[in-house]
Amino acid sequence: MAILVTGATGNVGRLVVDELVRVGASGVRALTVDPARAALPEGVEVVKGYVGRPQSLDGVFEGIDTVYLAPVPAVARDVAVLARDAGVQRFVTLTGGPGTEWHGIEADVEASGLPCTHLEPGEFMANATIFAGQIRTTGRVPGAYPTAANAPIALEDIAAVAAHALLDDSHAGRTYDLTGPESLTHPQIVHEIGRALGRDVPFVEVSRGEAEAVLAEAMGEYAGWYLDGRAELVDNPQLPTTAVADVLGRPRRPSRSGPTRTSTSSAEVYSSAEPYPSSDAAPGGTGITAVVRVMRIRSSPVPVRYGARMSASLLWISARSSVVT
Repeated sequence: MAILVTGATGNVGRLVVDELVRVGASGVRALTVDPARAALPEGVEVVKGYVGRPQSLDGVFEGIDTVYLAPVPAVARDVAVLARDAGVQRFVTLTGGPGTEWHGIEADVEASGLPCTHLEPGEFMANATIFAGQIRTTGRVPGAYPTAANAPIALEDIAAVAAHALLDDSHAGRTYDLTGPESLTHPQIVHEIGRALGRDVPFVEVSRGEAEAVLAEAMGEYAGWYLDGRAELVDNPQLPTTAVADVLGRPRRPSRSGPTRTSTSSAEVYSSAEPYPSSDAAPGGTGITAVVRVMRIRSSPVPVRYGARMSASLLWISARSSVVT
């Protein structure tokens, strides 16, 4: 089976490639805008192109059976047709839940007539980097809606589910609502970050206006939108699903686990102003307690909403941070 991973050096796409290599998959092709800088694993065929520019995809689908499709809603339908006409048999897509702009990817790809598996992840554990600046400069995290709760998911779990779906066509026709194993509030997450740092990092409840001003330093115009989503989660917390465990046959990566070594896409919150180390030495973590260094973001992050049931899911995996690279 030949597999194409689009957005192969993005936050999720790179982990999909790594997972396919880890399980011994052969015939893996990776699409990236800069093959020379991609540093993808040995044995992976690297091709140049960007899924958001269909005109750059000439020949990339030839000989491919299954495609992991990174989320670019504006061109999903056109890309699916190109892939189908080149002989592709099946898609695994990274999308968003009902009621979001990303959900439309599902219908657009299905319009090709090919079988699809859709992955709808919730908020990423890696988004805890939103607190990095405040922890570094003030030692605390001010915020609103302290009782709002959701179940953030590890990027590695998303990638593992994607790899399973790419390698096993029994997942065709299914949609997976992916979450972490535990619903957590921001005070709980901040507490776990403090535990990992070995010191107390308090969450301080402030007014909506003050919280928006603080978030705007990192999120710009999206700060208000993000807080709207947090407000919804007060009365409608996101509950964990079992989809990851059902697909993988193992528990999801815990939100409060100790540090392990993972890819450079994993997030940690720095307690100092040090630059992020080189990718060769970059440690990572799969749980909230491992979130102790700033994620190395390859380009400007643009928040994207995933899932109506968890509208506060700020995902730093836009067309610029998880697809273009």
